[in-house]
Amino acid sequence: MAAAEQTLQEVLEAFDFGAPVVGAIRYGQGHINDTFCVHTQPEDACCRRFILQRMSAAAFKRPDQLMENIIGVTDYLGREIEKHGGDRSREALEVLRPKNGQPYYTDSRGGAWRLYPFAEKTVCYQSAETPELFAASGRAFGQFQKLLQDYPAETLYETIPNFHNTEDRLAKFKEAVAQDKLGRARNCRPEIDFVLAREKDCSVALQAMREGKLPIRVTHNDTKLNNVLMDPDTQQGVCIIDLDTVMPGLAINDFGDSIRFGANHSAEDETDLGKVNLDVDLFAAYTAAFLEGTGGSLTNAEIEYLPWGAKLMTLECGIRFLTDYLVGDEYFHISREGQNLDRCRTQFKLVADMEDNWSRLQAIAAQYQV
Repeated sequence: MAAAEQTLQEVLEAFDFGAPVVGAIRYGQGHINDTFCVHTQPEDACCRRFILQRMSAAAFKRPDQLMENIIGVTDYLGREIEKHGGDRSREALEVLRPKNGQPYYTDSRGGAWRLYPFAEKTVCYQSAETPELFAASGRAFGQFQKLLQDYPAETLYETIPNFHNTEDRLAKFKEAVAQDKLGRARNCRPEIDFVLAREKDCSVALQAMREGKLPIRVTHNDTKLNNVLMDPDTQQGVCIIDLDTVMPGLAINDFGDSIRFGANHSAEDETDLGKVNLDVDLFAAYTAAFLEGTGGSLTNAEIEYLPWGAKLMTLECGIRFLTDYLVGDEYFHISREGQNLDRCRTQFKLVADMEDNWSRLQAIAAQYQV
């Protein structure tokens, strides 16, 4: 029996679901937290569902800080959504506290659990099947930025320190190359040289932040399509989920991670690099939708740096894959030998494509400066 199942019954008894629990099953495709869909049956109503999660102790060392971030942001989002005439119960996550009134429940084995209502009549897509769907996710993440533009980002904890500190990622990469503890550097010399040739790029966004050009904002930091719940009828975003990595950060990073993930048509570990290409039309569609969602809340400098966000998030991800390959695949799970090296190569191919199309990307962003 998996660790989460060993205390599941104890945890179910720790929450008041308002009706008898008739089942709890594993749910979703996430690889970090243990997620269950809990079914309850009220006497005179339809089945009501909840999402119950055991937070990953490996990924998140301080569940107290993690949940303080999430509760602060979701409460604020709810108020802003109501203020703008939206449906708070549908458009914002809500943390449901256990019977003891704490933000989360700690089981007898030390596991930390949280509970949310299930967002009915929504769907979660794993990939953008159409440009319109990709744009819809951009609009939703842009609105996330708009709604949180006045939230005091400095009050949030860094749930994963240095998560998008590209200079720190570069330093760890150099250390891995120098140690070369598995003798793998000889297998990836072109990739190592690719990173070293772009060493100065790793400081572009951070230096702009230090100079005050790019403001610190509340950022999601995992802006994949599958973290937007969509309305199946309108195909528009309803609610942003997976707020574990909500931290202080740069809006261009949230934008850039979406481009890295969605503005191409290849698998992340594609071995045929001829199939890996930046789709400039998708970049343009996402940019327009994202900035529509932000509603003018970004500065001209942030808009100018959007292409840098795309390039740096892609370069950083490639550096992380390459570093993990060099140290023995300790962080990213692999299903075959050399998978992290292939992953890094796809990211670097996208970076090269961005560089080849740099003037086009800049021109797309410049359309929206005022």
